[in-house]
Amino acid sequence: MTADRRRDAVTAGNVGTAGGVRRAAALGVGAVAVAGVVAARELRRRRAQVGDWSLAGGARRALTILHLGRRTGRDYALHRARRVFADAERREHLDMQFEMRTAAQVTETLGHMKGAMMKLGQMASYLDSGMPPHVREALAQLQCDAPPMSSELAAGVVESELGRRPEDLFLEWDPIPIASASIGQVHRAITEDGRAVAVKVQYPGIDEAIESDLGSAELLFGGLGMVFPGLQSGPIVEELRARVLEELDYEKEAANQQLFIERFAGHPFIHVPEVVPELSTRRVLTTELADGVRFEEVLGWSEEERNLAAETIFRFVFRSLYRFGIFNGDPHPGNYLFRPGGQVVFLDFGLVKRFTPEEVDTFSSLVRSMVLHRDVASFRRTIEDIGLLKPGEPFSDELVEHYFSHFYELVLDDHERTVTKEYASESVRRIFDANGPYGEIMKVANVPPAFVIIQRINLGLTALLGELGATANWRRIGEELWPFVDGPPSTPLGEREQEWLARQPS
Repeated sequence: MTADRRRDAVTAGNVGTAGGVRRAAALGVGAVAVAGVVAARELRRRRAQVGDWSLAGGARRALTILHLGRRTGRDYALHRARRVFADAERREHLDMQFEMRTAAQVTETLGHMKGAMMKLGQMASYLDSGMPPHVREALAQLQCDAPPMSSELAAGVVESELGRRPEDLFLEWDPIPIASASIGQVHRAITEDGRAVAVKVQYPGIDEAIESDLGSAELLFGGLGMVFPGLQSGPIVEELRARVLEELDYEKEAANQQLFIERFAGHPFIHVPEVVPELSTRRVLTTELADGVRFEEVLGWSEEERNLAAETIFRFVFRSLYRFGIFNGDPHPGNYLFRPGGQVVFLDFGLVKRFTPEEVDTFSSLVRSMVLHRDVASFRRTIEDIGLLKPGEPFSDELVEHYFSHFYELVLDDHERTVTKEYASESVRRIFDANGPYGEIMKVANVPPAFVIIQRINLGLTALLGELGATANWRRIGEELWPFVDGPPSTPLGEREQEWLARQPS
């Protein structure tokens, strides 16, 4: 692939037609249908094992998804019938009506379900910009504005965990949450010594809900094996289970957050809120109340400010990974607060992956082979060694390069690149579209455990940068962050970071 072709792939993409958008919308409906099939299978299994059972816990959640799948499937069949007798303009109107109605149904259902199913909706809202804007806008409500639990229920959790009701424990307590998401919701408060804090309170029973969802995940990934025969679902499910269950323990999240606080202490433009350990437990997490604007507001900022924000996120992700061996694996837009000048506050450290030195060496080896040396044969040997591809598969090194080089596109050459929404959507398709031009690779590819969470970089980060339309010389910034290059500062933010590094103890 030539440099010109690579540049075109990043700055223009190869999708965006009305057909591509409609296919993306159909994929969203298809995902709900798959969830419904999974739920139905789980219900039949439980009925066969237990016989007479009540619709409690996981069974009720499975039935909810089953009903949602049936409803959207029925609506889709009716929608297709209506389109047959409509002209082109009328079809466009019918398509939009169907998409908006389906998105609203999915958002409402997943928002009330919370747990892992709601996380699925969150991911869908920002990973693939190929979905129609009105569909993504509906799902985006799951990022930080999902239906909250009652103020009395939240107060009960605080009392059971910390021994006193929040209005007695804090100098001031706001019973109305400022954010609510898949596992808990956040309230403003002021401590007795006058500190403004954010108090994250876990939903009662969410642990049982997530356990149920993870049980359905085993069936879902098992079904994917029919489409992707090379996929070994067992290790994927176990890795997801370990990481997601860790999110339920706010004491672990506090430890994760403290680790990032220490690694980025005194950083000039990366900020991680301080933890208040004496007001934190397994189901309540109290941290410094940080200020800043949400991602949606940043989209209206100037190009210069958007580029600075994007560069900060890029630096945070890859410095964490390559220098510290840690990765905050939940990079959706609701987990950031922004200030002018590239200042970014990073929130939510429930899903953190600690990589071994050997795993980081593998990631580094792949960068050296694909980016620095353009040695595709070496790159292929590495991905075969780690089990991403089986040795001896009958396709050429050229095809391997064309497929995998996409994920290194931003850093392949030493010049500025603009990340587009189309590029981010192409990243999603290269992983999930088995009928696309790279289907022969995808059908035999596997996902080693170390790559389950790392794929969030390929999807989450590029989705955010694409939304921002971010432009930078990503290659030079990458060379600053890769320890095997350790390049000089290439931007004003890089110079400020270098000054910060010079003050760190050796």
